Amino acid sequence: MKNKDYTHLRIVYMGTPEFAVAPLAHLLENGCQVVGVVTSPDRPAGRGYHLQPSPVKKYAEQHQILVLQPEKLRDEAFLATLQALAADVFVVVAFRMLPALVFEMPPLGTFNLHASLLPKYRGAAPINWAVINGETETGLTTFFIEKEIDTGKIILQESVPIGKDTTAGELHDTLMQKGADLVLQTVKAIATGNVQVRVQDLQGDYPKAPKIFREDCRIDFFREAEQVYNFIRGLSPYPGAFTEFQDKALKIFKAKYTLESHRILPGKWVTDYKTHLSFACEDGFIHCQEVQAENKKRMSVVDFLNGISPD
Repeated sequence: MKNKDYTHLRIVYMGTPEFAVAPLAHLLENGCQVVGVVTSPDRPAGRGYHLQPSPVKKYAEQHQILVLQPEKLRDEAFLATLQALAADVFVVVAFRMLPALVFEMPPLGTFNLHASLLPKYRGAAPINWAVINGETETGLTTFFIEKEIDTGKIILQESVPIGKDTTAGELHDTLMQKGADLVLQTVKAIATGNVQVRVQDLQGDYPKAPKIFREDCRIDFFREAEQVYNFIRGLSPYPGAFTEFQDKALKIFKAKYTLESHRILPGKWVTDYKTHLSFACEDGFIHCQEVQAENKKRMSVVDFLNGISPD
């Protein structure tokens, strides 16, 4: 396979969410031969809980690519079909953990795109945690998959700056586009045999990126205002940082903060019920700009305040 033109590589692509669509599209636009796509089974969603295909499945079907949706990755029928595709390499972007009998199947290996500069931010939510932690830089890594998650040999990396006001959603979109090109570069390197891998440092004390659950999204206003601000933008737009206002949950998607001395208990809110809603922090205030009340749409704080009554 060495020195073979990359467009002749047989690729099986594995991914599910919107983040995984751009790399798949980029491979096809550059002449890559994607012989199959593996994605999650259709899941119920929306008000009617109708079964909905994943974004990757939608894109694959639009381009007449075979789609496999195994409930279990060790299913014998799925493994037989996957083997029959005779892929040279598997490409994984935002998919679940693979068993060895899957990632060891292709002769040129299986590589993954991860949205951080590994070994930093191993885990399910690297974009969110980088912003929450106030990082000024993150990036992308492609690496060969091994048994332990996000620990394989690094192939390529690209750093990406994080602006002081950047939200997780904005960073997601930037990394999605840059990641698409890094995946293509990795495919080309593998096809030509021009891969110089680097072993990760598995012993260092690096920040992690565990999965984020709903209760993890509750705002702690006893922290410093800048930390609260980073927390809000690190969870915006999904899953959304929240607090309580008038005894109901209120998500905050966009805000600004000021540092100032005060004697207001952190978490208490100040509002004129017209134009501003602020929450006290340890050393200042969080000033809401875009919010979402329970069972309501996301809106500006002015529109939100115009629709409520004072206590």
